[in-house]
Amino acid sequence: MNSTAATAARSRWVEAWPDALAFVGGLAVAWFARWQTTDLVWSLWLSSLVVGYAMILWSSTGMLREFAVGAGTDRTPGTLPGKLLVGSLIGGGSLMMIVFFTVHFGGFHFGHSVFLNQFFPVLPEAKTTHLWPGFETYAEVVKRYWIFLPVAFLAERAAFASKPAKPKDDGAVTAEAIAARKARNAQGDALFAPYKNVIRMHLLIFFFAGASFAKLDNFAIYAVVYAVYFFPWRLLKKRT
Repeated sequence: MNSTAATAARSRWVEAWPDALAFVGGLAVAWFARWQTTDLVWSLWLSSLVVGYAMILWSSTGMLREFAVGAGTDRTPGTLPGKLLVGSLIGGGSLMMIVFFTVHFGGFHFGHSVFLNQFFPVLPEAKTTHLWPGFETYAEVVKRYWIFLPVAFLAERAAFASKPAKPKDDGAVTAEAIAARKARNAQGDALFAPYKNVIRMHLLIFFFAGASFAKLDNFAIYAVVYAVYFFPWRLLKKRT
């Protein structure tokens, strides 16, 4: 039993090699582009916004995708009107969630961008003319830091993994059934996972700001922060 658990634990860590690749890739981008604190905080902001919003879209449309697959494989005659009605209702619910999180999640990042524009302006001349970033600032952020997005998506790849089909809950109280119910409930938390990244980004931005003001913004500091950012913390939550 212990041998089996140890083997499973090693297997999970072996599967974490993309996280190591993302870590090395992030450091390589920062090193070769000679990024400073301003570049690092804005790259984190962009990755949090783009990857987080992609996660929201993926999670919000999950039920609709599952229904579409099921409806497409069901060839029962005379069910098309019912499928269209149910699909419309699910689609409407998905759209409402997308609109809500677009405003809410986007508002968080807009607030962060105002803060960053004051203390780490990408375009210093724009800081003196506007309290909040203009279109030219956001365009410059995308132009400079889009290269960080692939490694950010790689680090969050688990959020876009296909979920197994949900078995019917028969109310059993076995360990397997309880674990299955926990897994299904965890899937419902996927919409809030991007907000965890917002909190992490917020803390890292303040860390970078403190390091910059303390004249500690060197590559070693960046390496430590990137290691924390890309470390597969989810593996520590799984018992062996």
